[in-house]
This record gives sequence, structure tokens and C-alpha cells, in this order.
Amino acid sequence: MPKPHEIDVDTRSSGGLPQARALDTEQLPDSAGASSALRAPLQPPAAVSLRRDWAACACAAAAAWLAAALRGPGRAAMAAGGGGVRRRQRGLVGPLLLVVLQLAAAASAASLPLVINTWVFRKAAETAWRVLQLGGSELDAVERGCGQCEIDQCDGSVGYGGSPDESGETTLDAMIMDGNTMEVGAVADLRHVKNAIGVARKVMEYTKHTLLVGESASLFAVRMGFPYEDLTTQKSLSMYSEWLNQSCQPNYWKNVVPDSSKSCGPYKRPEKVTYKEEKTFSQRSVHNHDTIGMVVIGGSGTVASGTSTNGAIHKIPGRVGDSPIAGAGSYADSTAGGAAATGDGDVMMRFLPSYQAVEYMRMGTDPTVACQKVISRIRKYAPKFFGAVICANTTGSYGAACNKIPGFTQFHFMVSSPFLSQPTEQVVDCI
Repeated sequence: MPKPHEIDVDTRSSGGLPQARALDTEQLPDSAGASSALRAPLQPPAAVSLRRDWAACACAAAAAWLAAALRGPGRAAMAAGGGGVRRRQRGLVGPLLLVVLQLAAAASAASLPLVINTWVFRKAAETAWRVLQLGGSELDAVERGCGQCEIDQCDGSVGYGGSPDESGETTLDAMIMDGNTMEVGAVADLRHVKNAIGVARKVMEYTKHTLLVGESASLFAVRMGFPYEDLTTQKSLSMYSEWLNQSCQPNYWKNVVPDSSKSCGPYKRPEKVTYKEEKTFSQRSVHNHDTIGMVVIGGSGTVASGTSTNGAIHKIPGRVGDSPIAGAGSYADSTAGGAAATGDGDVMMRFLPSYQAVEYMRMGTDPTVACQKVISRIRKYAPKFFGAVICANTTGSYGAACNKIPGFTQFHFMVSSPFLSQPTEQVVDCI
């Protein structure tokens, strides 16, 4: 069965405007640098022009038309002393510039609203998009979209019944951010409450805090009306039992006795410490997908973002990763854009990749390039880390990047926009 065609972007014709051309996926390289095109299932050209800001394209096209009009037949007339022609051309400049600005505004508005989320969590994308179409806010879309993944237990890495810790318990982390006010609500190590993203929003709306953790976060959730219930399932218990039978491998301990690579412990600090070189790559299987991260940009350019996860499987109880940390798990700023990260949070949170990507976009960097730059920065210190980042700016341009390691050479994510007939899976080659 032949592979479906996909879209690349060719700007060699039509005055620099993106043109879609079909290509076979087998012709694409295994990895992509800053010049490689992000690929998507066959869609209208606008749906896949991730590296080109459509507003800028409209400006360029209209400006070229304006210049051509001013260079036209009037030049010969002016050479013959036609001062009246010059005056008439000057009179055209104002209306034509207005057309340029109107075209740019229309092109930018046509790209919005936008929903982009990590991994192929299709129902989450559909839910968030539906909320926007029904008049909900960007924050509503983020909360409902990530909440859908909590209900669906997306890939076992979001919501209840997945990723048991060393004691066999499932705990949740989540955050939500308002790009207008820069307010953040987050919870970490949340126990006995399933709707972590919902609790995070209540932290933002009903407290002056940013982050609540542990059992105290659970008590807050109950006061806010969330049910207190067991997050353990038969599947999570089975995963925990299997891990115990494998001498608790893998785990997240180091430099302890007994040897954590061979036994379950309990562990303690040795009297004489002999430090081993720390591995900088993820112990997490690349096949067990991670956090849902979502960025929503409304029709007016308002940005919101959020995350939800049950964290690293077999983590040490109390561990908190990047997901609930503003600037690490996600970041939103309505003056620039939004970003979200997924992968090995213990490594990625040290670099605040979501914040850094948004700052790159604030300086005018293309979203794809912004994502690639933060991935490259992390890779300098942890070359084998598992992770990816999604980015979107306030004009509706978007992109993604991932770190290429064995078993993880492409990153799949979801995009919803007016150019797409439905929420659509897109793919980027890792760098």
C-alpha cells in the first residue's frame, strides 16, 4: 500500500508566496535542520506554511504590487515633464498603503484561532477546538482540552491509573497560564483527585498563589468541589507489581547502598561516597508518551497554555518534573506567543525551554526555528535526552522540534486552525 503524499513548502515561484507540492515521505531525510520543512497530511498550502508568516507574505505581495504600480507607465510621462503624473501617483500612495495593511491584517486573522498540542492526542485537540467554536475562552479551551486527556488517560501518561511511583501510587501534575495577565495556576504531586488541570485553574482563580503541592493540594481541591477518589487502577497495580519483580528496574536513584541498579532498597547514603558519572539521557521509554502540552491562540491573538501529566513512571515519591513549572512545561504571553514541552522533565526543566522559545519568538524568530534553538541548547549538555517542544506566535504561525535519539526520530503533534477542515496530525523530523 503506497504511503500518503505529504506537503512541503516551495517558495521558488509566485513572488515568494508559499506553494504546496506533493512529495513522497521516503524522499525526506531522517533528520532536519533549520531549513527542513515541517510535514503534514495533504492540506491547502496555508495549512502547512509553518515557516512563513502569512501576514508578512501578504505585505510583501501587496508592497511589490504597489512598487510596480509606481514604476509603471507614469515613469515615461514624468521623463517628458509630466508633473501632473507625479502628483497623481503620490495621491495613489495613501490608498495603496491602506490596502497593504488591510491585506496583512486579513492574512493574520485568517490564521487564527489556533490550537496546537503535543502528541497525537486527537480528542484533546477536538475538544479544545470545539470550545473555541462555541464561544469559550482560550483558558476554557486549554482546560477542557487537557482535561479530555485526563479522562481518556492518554497513552497512560496523563490522568489516573498510570505511571505509578515507587510506592505504587499515581500522582498528577498540571498547570495553566493566562498570556494576558501572566497569571499561573499549578498543582504538583496531586493525590486522589483526577482533574488536575481543573484544580490548577482554581489555584489561579481563587488564590494568590501559583503552585500547590501534595496532600495539601488535594485538600484544596476538595474545598473547591472536586471529588476525592482513588487514582489507582488494576493496570497501574500490575505495572507496579511487574516492576517489583524486576528488582525495581529502572529507577531514579544513584550513589546509594545497596546498589540501585541491582536491588529495590530501601536505599541510604553510603558512609564513603563514590560518585558515578550521571547519565544525561532519559531512562523513560520513548514509546511511553509523556505530558500533554497545549497552546491556544484566540482570534484576537490572546494566548493561553497548559499541561497535564502523571509524571515519570516509578519516580521517587514527591518528585515533580517540568510540567507544572511555568516556563518549563509551558509558557504563554499574548505579546509574543506560546510554547509547551514534553519529554524528560528532570532534564528539560533546567533550561526553561518554553519560556526561552517564547522569548525567541518575541525577537521575531520563526516558531520552528525557536523550537529548534531550545532543543539544541539542551542537547549541548544532555545529547541523548528525550524531548520535544511546540511553538506558536500571535499571528498563527507554528512549529515544533525534537531531539533525535534511537527510537525517536520524529515527533507527531496536533494542529487545529481555520485552514484545516479538522484537527490534523502533523510530523516533524527530529534534529
